[in-house]
Amino acid sequence: MANPGGGLDAISFAYHADRVLGLTLVHAVGDQSAGHWTVGAESIGLTVLHALDHRSRDFFGLIKAYKAAEREGVKLIVGADFELLEADERRSQITFLAQNHAGYRNLTVLISRAYQEGQILGRPLLRRDWIESHSEGLLVLSGGRHGDVGQHLLAGRDSDAEQALSWWMSHFPERFYLELQRTGREYEEDYLHAAVTLAARADCPVVATNEVCFLTPGEFDAHEARVCIGDGRTLNDPRRRRNFSEQQYLRSPEEMVDLFQDIPEAIENSVHIAQRCTVEIELGKAYLPDFPTPDGVSIEQHLENLSNEGLDQRLALFEVEDESVYRDRLKFELDIINQMGFPGYFLVVMDFIRWGKANGIPVGPGRGSGAGSLVAYALEITDLDPIEYDLLFERFLNPQRVSMPDFDVDFCMDRRDEVIDYVANTYGRN
Repeated sequence: MANPGGGLDAISFAYHADRVLGLTLVHAVGDQSAGHWTVGAESIGLTVLHALDHRSRDFFGLIKAYKAAEREGVKLIVGADFELLEADERRSQITFLAQNHAGYRNLTVLISRAYQEGQILGRPLLRRDWIESHSEGLLVLSGGRHGDVGQHLLAGRDSDAEQALSWWMSHFPERFYLELQRTGREYEEDYLHAAVTLAARADCPVVATNEVCFLTPGEFDAHEARVCIGDGRTLNDPRRRRNFSEQQYLRSPEEMVDLFQDIPEAIENSVHIAQRCTVEIELGKAYLPDFPTPDGVSIEQHLENLSNEGLDQRLALFEVEDESVYRDRLKFELDIINQMGFPGYFLVVMDFIRWGKANGIPVGPGRGSGAGSLVAYALEITDLDPIEYDLLFERFLNPQRVSMPDFDVDFCMDRRDEVIDYVANTYGRN
């Protein structure tokens, strides 16, 4: 947080996002955008936000948050909030923050594995052995009352809490922090005092975090209404969840300092964490897989060769009064494709469509703007002659509007997973 003297006072560390800006909300109030939260943070002097997606446990909102934070001059700390499944089936909460690009990459791996290998009844769950092999570049927040250490402390299992803390500190040396929160909820103070005692005994740093769900206290009622909508309950239902408090708003740095004036190191560590975490995400650059070509043949020339061969085969099937119309159009398209750097894209799409057809998987004839490409027709990506139907290539790819080409390809829904596996196994899953 920027103070009047120009230094850092406190980071109003918060987390849990609903696909917008992590540091902000568990259940967004209305249709809140990432810009809404970065502007809200900037308006109270916050210069650092901690971004993660909580309920969805993914990075769906990251790019929107990253752009919004960059636009508002706010530093974004990238993180992910996980549910951890123990060997004895117990579950706990844990939060990882990316220190650098290596940490960011490890976060993406952990999120993917939780969804692809760890789902139980639709909930993505993490395993400890995955964490062990992907710990580089990550800082860890304990999860407060809901983390494994917190659960043991509240249950009076001090020995188990020490063992759990020891595991985290050994796998994340000088990168593990016990979270402390004061949002007026049940058992928070009991946990806080036990956690501070344990931290002192184990020489583990503590950090103050602020589990924010809305910008101002006045939004609490609207937040509760949305929680009820999500749970299928009404506000006057005695059985509905009451897990949140009016204190879970976006506090200013001054409020956080005042709230934890008895534990100043918890505030100082929030600043240290912010200083240790810097992730820069490269935007606007496409990374396409390498398509194999014959020795001595460039990928551009290979595309031209295959396109001309394919057009010859297409034209041989029917009589054409003037082939020059097709030849000129093909050259025109190839020049643009190669100029814009997309020959590999066309070849990869050609490859998996041909593979699908060769393996008896029904494939659509093509639709959308991609049907306007003669190169696509020659490569058997589509089965529509764009010249016969007066379709424009410029609607699909235009050097004056630089963007990735995007073919709409329809595979049989019963076997399209086979095509996805073929692409992943041939060109890489990452």
